[in-house]
Amino acid sequence: MKRIFSGRWAAGFTVVAAALLSACGGGSAGDAASAPVLSAPVTSMASRVQPASAVQDVASIKSRSAEAAPRAVVVNLAELDMAKTAAAAPTVGPRLVGVGREVGATKSASATQAQWKWADTAAGGKVAAISFQAKGAYGVRLGVLVDQLPGSALLRVYTQAAAAKPYQVAGQEILQIIERNQAAGDRSDAARTWWTPDTGEGEATLEVELPPGVPVSALRISVPQLSHIFENLSLPTEADLADAARLGTKNIGDADLCNLDATCYNDGASERNAVARMVFVKSGLTYSCTGTLLNDGNTSGTPYFLSANHCISEQTVASTLQTNWFFRSSSCNSGALQSSSTRKVGGARLLYASTDTDISFMQLNDTPPAGAVFAGWDATSVAAGSSIIGLHHPSSDLLKLSIGAVAGQSSCSSISSTQFQCVGSTGNFYRVTWSQGTTEGGSSGSAIFRAGKVIGTLYGGAAICSNRASLDYYGRFDVAYNAALKTWLAGSVTSPQPSARTAIYRFFNVQTGAHFFTASAAERDFVIQTYPQFQYENIAFYAYAQPTAGQSTVFRFFNTSNGAHFYTINQAESDFVRANYPVFNYEGPIWYAQASAAAGTTPIYRFYKPATGTHFYTVSAAERDFIIANYRDFQYENIAYYAWTSQ
Repeated sequence: MKRIFSGRWAAGFTVVAAALLSACGGGSAGDAASAPVLSAPVTSMASRVQPASAVQDVASIKSRSAEAAPRAVVVNLAELDMAKTAAAAPTVGPRLVGVGREVGATKSASATQAQWKWADTAAGGKVAAISFQAKGAYGVRLGVLVDQLPGSALLRVYTQAAAAKPYQVAGQEILQIIERNQAAGDRSDAARTWWTPDTGEGEATLEVELPPGVPVSALRISVPQLSHIFENLSLPTEADLADAARLGTKNIGDADLCNLDATCYNDGASERNAVARMVFVKSGLTYSCTGTLLNDGNTSGTPYFLSANHCISEQTVASTLQTNWFFRSSSCNSGALQSSSTRKVGGARLLYASTDTDISFMQLNDTPPAGAVFAGWDATSVAAGSSIIGLHHPSSDLLKLSIGAVAGQSSCSSISSTQFQCVGSTGNFYRVTWSQGTTEGGSSGSAIFRAGKVIGTLYGGAAICSNRASLDYYGRFDVAYNAALKTWLAGSVTSPQPSARTAIYRFFNVQTGAHFFTASAAERDFVIQTYPQFQYENIAFYAYAQPTAGQSTVFRFFNTSNGAHFYTINQAESDFVRANYPVFNYEGPIWYAQASAAAGTTPIYRFYKPATGTHFYTVSAAERDFIIANYRDFQYENIAYYAWTSQ
């Protein structure tokens, strides 16, 4: 029995049985029940390219005058010994790029509340900011622990040097992230922690704006820790390279020399656009891995994403995921990043994870950028001797190519947090040898391709530049497909599929205090461009855009007396309003949802405010409870109907 040192595993890797993952976000019975009934499943799928016409997410980076930013209270952290930190980083597993640090000044909600210095906004609300400074860091991610957060609050993250370009997110979006984590079975503080995007600097400012009428006491959040990123995840300057040499740290461009620049080769020219560098947080530590965007049997454009279980095996970690697309050189061996490189920071929903094949399967919350490729895949067994290529981000570096062959199959199992053993000539893993290139930490989760199609994901191995004859091991895609992935990927070739669910976008009118919802991306963009008093709060939930079997019509009205909209799924209520309230302009069917609970659905809660004659709707139980506890002028009217929190 041969013992294999896993050069791609993380210290502290937790082995979780697939059956248990089913109850915490990975391939649950509820997920399977909500998938369409399929016939004649396919076992091989070609790739597709994300068209330029695909509806993209609203940009989260906003533009404003730098003077509009409130004066921030400064919290300083002592400088880390960077050389000592880098030396202590494990050389195995997902690549460690950041360490957790406690923040005493904001360790609790009461301590954080004492730090805020609130100022009035032009709209009549309140705004305050705290600047966290970690000298020597290449980036900072703040762990914002939420006890209570108004859904219509706005949170902004930026550096003091770029206060005019903040990242902005609505409270309701953060509440949905937390509820997704908790629904997967995590009731710890980690599930209630929102990790801010990496600022790329040694400083991060957290700004909170509360709308008119919301008291500052309604906000109870803290920042008990941050992740101090000690590795340069962007392209280094000359000064950065000099510092790296002095401190012994590693930077982008520092993958082993035998790695092949993917830009230099025709092999994988299409597949490389399906590969993204992953950056995520576990317990305050920041790691990097590699993942691949996958096509499905219906070519639906759903952003299914494949990586390794030892990278992401929990929903709470999936929620922290950032992806870098087209993260490769602009020309062969240039070392310069191409201009089309794009970062997405919306996290993912974990659908399935298993130690059986070390596969993690997710659905990204962000829309992939135009030009990204949904990779094809092959769910049949691959014979020994088959030629393959690997595309990956070793050492978090620009995209690299490896060329090799499948040497056979093995049965693998873990023997410690950093080692596994493989035996036999059959099993759930492929043995792979490389003729050119290799893999490193950060390559974990990357796919191998045969004839342009995914057949496996990187588990670990001993291959290095100085000994490419050593083996790497890849979880077999065909085994994972037959175990679970076909639920989402198989599609149907004989029966038409129901119309796909569409995003329902939410706005908050800071002048009237009312909310507006639309299923139209065009209307969403028109409101953003035309009505500055409407604060965009991202996707509220998902419903069907077209009539679908089993769904009921949701009707929309416009109240000409107060400028608010009213929504109902009740046909009798719709008819009553049309017959008795002439100030309500009927705007017709707007989307389709469930009138009663069904597998995979989530309640939409409804409130009425008599003083203004407006209604409020939320899919968030936390926001529902916040309204009930803090706003006595809102009458809770129970569940309006049922929708979905994912496509």
